[in-house]
Amino acid sequence: MIGSTRPSSKPFTLDGQCIGRIPPYVLQQLHHHKNVFQLEMDDSENITRITLHDRLKSFDERTKAVDEVMKDWRDNHVFPVLEGWRNEMYKVSQTYISGPLFNMERSATSLLGIRQYGIHVNGFYIDCKNDDVLMWVGKRSKTKATFPGKLDNLAAGGISVGYNIADTLIKECAEEASLPEELARRAISTGALTYCYEDERGYFPETQFVYDLELPPDFTPVNSDGEVEEFYLMKLEEVVQRISDDEFKPNSALSVIDFLIRRGYLKPDDQNYLHILSVLHRDLD
Repeated sequence: MIGSTRPSSKPFTLDGQCIGRIPPYVLQQLHHHKNVFQLEMDDSENITRITLHDRLKSFDERTKAVDEVMKDWRDNHVFPVLEGWRNEMYKVSQTYISGPLFNMERSATSLLGIRQYGIHVNGFYIDCKNDDVLMWVGKRSKTKATFPGKLDNLAAGGISVGYNIADTLIKECAEEASLPEELARRAISTGALTYCYEDERGYFPETQFVYDLELPPDFTPVNSDGEVEEFYLMKLEEVVQRISDDEFKPNSALSVIDFLIRRGYLKPDDQNYLHILSVLHRDLD
């Protein structure tokens, strides 16, 4: 990433596992919380890695201690990303199937470069009469804390503590598009996307589990949680143009591009085809 702070970042490890990567501007704040974060140094007093203090042995102790630091930063307005505090916990682990080491407030995970997991649903309709595929696209509410007004998938959301992949799929489909559970369960798993990006909020190493859902012609999605302004039924040519015009939320664009590749709309001889494939499946280590 051009202009990235990653070369100056340091690994965040726990119990011998690398669970994150901490930007330099966050490292500066950790010096004030040495009772929670342990900064390991080399012989030249340079930070080599960060872990949690040895006194924090249990899951509950770690969760409580990290949460207290994040709340201190929030209350003192240290990092703008915490202004979007969600009261929603994410599991912290090395991989999705690994056991949790502690839980952490969702909005704070980017400060420690913690891996995040979510689901994205490509909702589409096949117009057999015209031999055409159309995609349902949502427009995010202008009041959303992240990417307001951007175009989005039919449904998408992060996997919070207490939910598995299927639970999250059903919940997000109901909240964002008013899909009944029996219809949401028809969604077909098509794989996962892995990518990492950095912005002013921190690092986002993410894995998104992707689903395709063919919707009946008489179904029109309706938002129920206030997070989607409206839905559009678009031809794929228009979807591609909107992506090119940077109208989509970035990770939702990746999910749609994956759909376009699998449906054969984007072909191997298209410009940047191989580069696009590499972007969809980054190594997060």
